[in-house]
Amino acid sequence: MSDLKRREMKLRGELAALCRLSAMLDWQEATANHISLAVSDDGTQFLINRRWRDFATLKASELALLDGAANALPEDVDSTAWAIHGAIHRLVPRARCVVHLHPAYATALACLKDPTLYPVDQTCARFFNRVAVDGAYAGMADNQAEGERLAKILGEKKILMMGNHGLLATGETAAEAFDAFYHFERGARTLMLAYATGQTLSVLNDEVAEKTAQAWDSEPEFAEAHFAQMRSRLDQDYLN
Repeated sequence: MSDLKRREMKLRGELAALCRLSAMLDWQEATANHISLAVSDDGTQFLINRRWRDFATLKASELALLDGAANALPEDVDSTAWAIHGAIHRLVPRARCVVHLHPAYATALACLKDPTLYPVDQTCARFFNRVAVDGAYAGMADNQAEGERLAKILGEKKILMMGNHGLLATGETAAEAFDAFYHFERGARTLMLAYATGQTLSVLNDEVAEKTAQAWDSEPEFAEAHFAQMRSRLDQDYLN
């Protein structure tokens, strides 16, 4: 087996695990969400789940390998997946893993007039000034122009809060994207529960919030350890 093929097989296992963990954590909405992972160095070739596959039973061998520069879309790949993930992999090559799901708390936050994840605790503070926000939802993102618009809004950020839609997290690895998505959803849960009390939020000041975010940034190995531990909970049949 060539080194390139071995690399692809490793990435297939990581992406399949990420999909299954998303199902386990109740992030997936029916069979309508998508996660992708770049295979080529430039990011244009990437793996993604096929249309209408349940994340809970998805296997590595079932993932589609797409070319973001191609003109034709396979029939079993959703047009919204192609529009969003294809554009981001093509235009934002550092975003090697793209997780776009509709988890309960982040999606609820995205439905507020002000979808800011205020730094009310250290988990929320991780994302202080580190989130791009799209407030111009106009229907299904099923065309190239819409995907390119979202990629432009994402820019240099790793998180995109998609107003009236859901959450998108990126990373240089599957582990990094998973860990960012996990903690954003946890932070959104804390904030939405605090909102539900009807009491005034106690928001950290900018200096403390930024200091806390930098502390999170200083431990990139945390994401790898977190992903590895979570993968250990899974049945290994997803590798096939």
